[in-house]
Amino acid sequence: MEPNRGKAGPDLSALRIDDGARKRGGSGGSRWLRWLATGIGVLLLISAAVFAFKGKTPVVEVVTAHGESEAREVLLNASGYVTPRRRATIAAKITGRVTQMIADEGMHVKQGQILAVLDDSDTRVRLKSAEADRNATAAALKDLQVQLANAERELHRSEVLEKQGVSSVQALDLARTAVDSLRAKITLTEQQTRAADERIRVAQQDLDNCTVRAPYNGIVVSKDAQVGEMVSPVSAGGGFTRTGIATVVDMQSLEIEVDVNESYIARVREAMPVTAVLDAYPDWKIPAKVRTVIPTADRQKATVKVRISFDQLDPRILPDMGVKVTFLGDEAKGPSAGANTLRIPKSAVRSDSGSSIVYVYHDGRVERRAVRLGAASGSDQEIVAGLTVGDQVVVSPPEGIHDSTQVELKK
Repeated sequence: MEPNRGKAGPDLSALRIDDGARKRGGSGGSRWLRWLATGIGVLLLISAAVFAFKGKTPVVEVVTAHGESEAREVLLNASGYVTPRRRATIAAKITGRVTQMIADEGMHVKQGQILAVLDDSDTRVRLKSAEADRNATAAALKDLQVQLANAERELHRSEVLEKQGVSSVQALDLARTAVDSLRAKITLTEQQTRAADERIRVAQQDLDNCTVRAPYNGIVVSKDAQVGEMVSPVSAGGGFTRTGIATVVDMQSLEIEVDVNESYIARVREAMPVTAVLDAYPDWKIPAKVRTVIPTADRQKATVKVRISFDQLDPRILPDMGVKVTFLGDEAKGPSAGANTLRIPKSAVRSDSGSSIVYVYHDGRVERRAVRLGAASGSDQEIVAGLTVGDQVVVSPPEGIHDSTQVELKK
């Protein structure tokens, strides 16, 4: 049965979605989903960062608060200068022209390090000439040894023939004379060879002398010659010849030299404690002790020279700095002198709402503690109240730590 083609059915065209509306709706939905995914990702990253930060334990460095040394009786004050025990103006052993100048002010040098090189062209020529003489003498020695071997064979034949009555005694004597002569010549040539070897060593030493080296570890404080200038171990040629290459100071030998009036020298003895203050750092008190009293006096100044050693050297201490020293007695002024005074590094102190605070380490955590400051001295800070001797204080506390924060000690 065929369908009824003429019967009208429902019109479905009204239910069709416009293409523009479909595209607009789809674009808005995808943008919304992208924004939602991005927001979730950012929240996850922030949460992970916060969790990682909270889970990371800060690593800190601590120092122990130490008490100020008891105030000692001041016996004597004096002024002087920082001087090195080892300070040398390095000179060449020969006269020559500088071809390389390696040393420069402020350069750290090691023992044996090259400071300068002199012109060695003439020295190399002499070395080659000495080597050629030695080679010629060695060749002559080999020729004489060959002649001696032949002369000894001739002597043996002459002895056999003389015993058989074929050769005369005179021929035998001539053969013996030839052997003895060659042996003497060989001995002479061997001596000449050794003399040639010595001349080579002398020429090599002259060549080595063209290289000026540092005699010990130190710092170059003065550059005394330039490339092209003539240098000599002795003063020669007036002002046109230098006598030094560079001045090297052993910074590990720095000490203080002061002149003490001979009226008070009886108060000074070896190893007595001294406090030194450099003119360049007036707030820095440097502990030191007397090394020696020079056993002679200056009759013009009526003083005796005293040398003082630093307990610990510091890069800030430089040669020829002015310094004032205080000679101290062995006993403190009183039993409680300086008893409540502590010192810690300045970097351990923080300012919070107008108050000075430090963080004290104890059993893996830090404790925030308010302190009262005294006078500063160099890199140290005096603490009048808030700490006790032996407290472990955090140096340069990292950002973010607070009271009861768990920390790890720096290894």
